Amino acid sequence: MPLARTNWEHYTLWMARLNLMRKLSVLADAAKYDASCASSGGAKRDSRGGTGVGATGGMGVCHAYTPDGRCVSLLKILLTNFCVFDCVYCVNRSSSNVERARFSVKEVVDLTLDFYKRNYIEGLFLSSGVIRSADYTQEQMNRVAQSLRLDHDYRGYIHLKLVAGASPELAAEAGIYADRLSVNIELPLDASLARLAPEKSIGDIKRAMGRVRLGLEDAGDRSHTGRRPPAFAPAGQSTQMVVGADEATDADVLTRADHLYGAYKLRRVYYSAFSPIPDSSAALPLERPHLMREHRLYQADWLMRFYGFGRAEILSAAPGGMLDPAIDPKLAWALANRDRFPMDVNRADREMLLRIPGLGAKTVDRLIGVRRLKRVTLDDLQRLAGSVKRARSFVICEGWTPGAETDAPDLRARLATPSRRAAVQLSLF
Repeated sequence: MPLARTNWEHYTLWMARLNLMRKLSVLADAAKYDASCASSGGAKRDSRGGTGVGATGGMGVCHAYTPDGRCVSLLKILLTNFCVFDCVYCVNRSSSNVERARFSVKEVVDLTLDFYKRNYIEGLFLSSGVIRSADYTQEQMNRVAQSLRLDHDYRGYIHLKLVAGASPELAAEAGIYADRLSVNIELPLDASLARLAPEKSIGDIKRAMGRVRLGLEDAGDRSHTGRRPPAFAPAGQSTQMVVGADEATDADVLTRADHLYGAYKLRRVYYSAFSPIPDSSAALPLERPHLMREHRLYQADWLMRFYGFGRAEILSAAPGGMLDPAIDPKLAWALANRDRFPMDVNRADREMLLRIPGLGAKTVDRLIGVRRLKRVTLDDLQRLAGSVKRARSFVICEGWTPGAETDAPDLRARLATPSRRAAVQLSLF
């Protein structure tokens, strides 16, 4: 007996929703390998005027953190995990035996708006496998952002992947609607990209990055009219490197990152530890690198961007081109340059204070403020930094000097991170 019309409509809607949820499950999981999804630096927008949907401020649920500590949630998905490329290290490569799915433009738009209205997210991070061509794929992602901005007056955060090889016109259009653009550099070495992803071109990747940089520079140029041109990707651009899929050392990784920051004015380079994938090639490692390697690369990157360290300085304390997994890069540099310590925190300038192990940028700024009023003691430093376990061997304070402790042969061993063993269930018997 046929279902009543209303029941049939409910059934059809339920089946469509079930299909959409399955797509979401597949394409959200496929997007987890892309680490470059922070939402910091976006333009301040909201809908308090009574029009529009969304905002870039406020607290979120999870996922990304802004520089001021806010937690921002992003709907992080692929438009599709179908791909015409067969990159050896990618789980979504054309020869991979994974479940495939594809969203329509309308489905991504509706999901973003529905999730936002339910307070699940504050923004959208949209990437995609390459389907048909770079231009077709980019055009589809641009349509999502365009529909959100123009059809729905969406004012939340949007991060779009820029497909290397897409036309300059599509890259320019993406920058109009997105807060941030990113083009993945993929691997630290050009030779590795040619070997593991022969269908991709390092030239296309760099040209795409260059177009974003030119768009950002043009957006900030008032020289012709005296007025600021239309905004273009106001949160800048970022990229991601897979670490551990090839023979590249940490020195190779940091050298590539240093070049990208200088040549393309990137906001961030993200480092993603290679994760073994099903049916992988014999050209890939059998195991992922220890996550401490990824952590040390981020610390070294932070030193280059915010602490005034040069790449060569950091690598001078990395024998064989590999960062020490047992100690952070700043401590490694200090131990390799003990002749510069101990440092008097009441007299050293900010540049040198930032090189003291255990002192962060905020601590240093507070310390400078305190010493205008009094001579800083070790107890003061303890209150400012929270801990002086690492700093005490490298500083002179009012009433404190480390003596021979700075040159102690066992200092590295005392300050090294304890090795972590795998958790084991204890027996009761």
